[in-house]
Amino acid sequence: MIRPRRLDVLDGSPETVDALRHAPRVWYAAYGSNMHLQRLTCYLAGGRPPGGLRDHPGCRDPRGPARTAAVMLPGRLYFATESQVWTGGRAFYDPAGGPVRGSRGGGGPAATTPEVPARAYLLTAEQFSDLAAQEMYREPGEDLDLGEVLTHGRARIGPGRYETLVCAGLLDGAPVLTFTAPWSADDGTVRPNPPAAAYLAHLAAGIVEAHGWSPLRAAAYLASCPGARGHWTAAAIAALLTTPGTP
Repeated sequence: MIRPRRLDVLDGSPETVDALRHAPRVWYAAYGSNMHLQRLTCYLAGGRPPGGLRDHPGCRDPRGPARTAAVMLPGRLYFATESQVWTGGRAFYDPAGGPVRGSRGGGGPAATTPEVPARAYLLTAEQFSDLAAQEMYREPGEDLDLGEVLTHGRARIGPGRYETLVCAGLLDGAPVLTFTAPWSADDGTVRPNPPAAAYLAHLAAGIVEAHGWSPLRAAAYLASCPGARGHWTAAAIAALLTTPGTP
């Protein structure tokens, strides 16, 4: 098993925000299908991922990540809306009250809140902007202003399902960013929607790849997430990883 990196606190002070806005690199934390490096590469260099329905134009800078790291994000994963690619519910990240409020290590608030296994990729800020654009079927090429998300831990940059930025904390002095929906799992905006078998198999395999978890542990985690809970069992999800033809 790979020991995940713990995130440091984001204080949101003007001095810190100003420094981070001009940082050359940021971490993109993938908690869904982009936990697979092969899939992420299609967003960076362009191309169509396995099972995809369209080609991605790629980023202005097509280079791969400078580094990768297994991380735990404070919050929880849930499934909602309907995926055009996979059918069934999409994975969304619901932060636990914003950025990390504890220190690195086993103690503090981060140890008592739900956590989401994710894979962090060290990218340029330009690459992160282009990746976010492609997730919403937009053309890359415009840099995001990260001031608000670095100040408040959250920023809504559009109405779309993946157009709310979240800064979950800091890793090695660089912000850890991801994107999710503007709603939360419990605010009644959307109903939970069970994910499809192929999507669950892909997510489980991504967790196994990024964190070194056993298939059963990854399956048990996904089976506990809203949307999947009550519709999928850990045994059923684990079986998908051993079924010929599944991701």
